[in-house]
Amino acid sequence: MQTIRHSEQTLKTALISKNPVLVSQYEKLDAGEQRLMNEAFQPTSGLFGPITLHSQSDWITSHPEAPQDFEQFFSDPYRKTPSPEKRSIYIQSIGSLGNTRIISEEYIKWLKGYCEAFFYGLTVKLLEPVPVSATRCSFRVNDNTQNLQIHAGDILKYLKKKKPEDAFCVVGITMIDLYPRDSWNFVFGQASLTDGTSEMD
Repeated sequence: MQTIRHSEQTLKTALISKNPVLVSQYEKLDAGEQRLMNEAFQPTSGLFGPITLHSQSDWITSHPEAPQDFEQFFSDPYRKTPSPEKRSIYIQSIGSLGNTRIISEEYIKWLKGYCEAFFYGLTVKLLEPVPVSATRCSFRVNDNTQNLQIHAGDILKYLKKKKPEDAFCVVGITMIDLYPRDSWNFVFGQASLTDGTSEMD
């Protein structure tokens, strides 16, 4: 078993930055928000606990990526940021998320609350749930699991068409398996950074 930890320097990058834009943004935070930031970026914070790898098949082991610190993330020219006109996250549920309508609604309410806390400052809105048939996506039955699977790329196209004008992004949620292409067994989710759409199962 392997454990990956962020270095103390990596965690403090956001707070010790000399980048004038970041410094300005930090200074605009109220006292409570600054305290949360200071706590969040301490090495002992529960928000940045070590990542434990259980096997060689874990994604981070089998798909190594170059590390990225906060400065690199902040300066990335492809990073999309909310604007006054586009600062809403929309959640689109696709198909049933539980055994009953009430369970599905409770699940979506929980997810909405989590997004509001995690993406502090953005508005989270719920789109009317739709059945899978409304997406007109391709589907298949997986040869190994015999589970119904829907094509992730088709869902992204559907979400792009439904994206409201004030949306920073729209996220599709489904309990049905996804597959990105015929040669893949399945995928947990897929996103389009340029279109501001993503879906996950």
